[in-house]
Amino acid sequence: MDFENILIEKESSLAIITINRPTKLNALNKPTIEELHQAFKQLEKDHETRVIIITGSGEKAFVAGADIKEFSSFDTSEGSQLAAKGQELLFDYIQNFNKPVIAAVNGFALGGGLELAMAAHFRIASNNAKMGLPEVTLGLIPGYGGTQRLPQLVGKGRAMEMIMTAEMITADKALAYGLVNHVVEQEELLAFTKKIANKIASNSATAIGKAIKSINANFKEGINGYHEEIKNFGECFGTEDFKEGTTAFLEKRKAEFKGHN
Repeated sequence: MDFENILIEKESSLAIITINRPTKLNALNKPTIEELHQAFKQLEKDHETRVIIITGSGEKAFVAGADIKEFSSFDTSEGSQLAAKGQELLFDYIQNFNKPVIAAVNGFALGGGLELAMAAHFRIASNNAKMGLPEVTLGLIPGYGGTQRLPQLVGKGRAMEMIMTAEMITADKALAYGLVNHVVEQEELLAFTKKIANKIASNSATAIGKAIKSINANFKEGINGYHEEIKNFGECFGTEDFKEGTTAFLEKRKAEFKGHN
């Protein structure tokens, strides 16, 4: 499938998705959200791909926000629909994706851009990254999950301050807040992220998929995360990866996992 706004590059068991609208600082518009959805759908079916890295083109921005021109004339119902559709197609879709998704945050990650990074399973930032949710300066609130995911990651007080002041934070502050896992020099960002992704790719894809489900269950209303963990733990015992992993351990060799069972 040909994409206009994104690039997909594959390196053995990794797939790198690059949002490629450098003249718009990679801003998210409807076509870009749709293309990202399609890309993730394709990669879900691709058995070779075990880990996905998402990043932005150029050195200035991961994603500098949503495309404001697109919704500046919307009314109440159009606004609600925009948020609901975006969350369904992309943000919730990525959070619940059964393969690990790592955001490599290069430069600005603002508004919808930070929300996209927060939907990924974890984040690695370049030292020039700047993150924030400036929606209140437009008379809006974050609408792609920002009011929910930011407090989960940095705590309620810090999230309240970031959202209400609309101020950007530096990569180092994001690291101190627990919003990103690592901060590296910009030229090292992709290589460093790939190193972690390859480490993940060598483990059981089936078990990782079940771990993602179990961890996410803790944040879902009305779901007992411990029960979800017990169910997913039990299901692991019926997989080829469990047989291979335990046999390899007992035979004192490295396990060779085949992918999703």
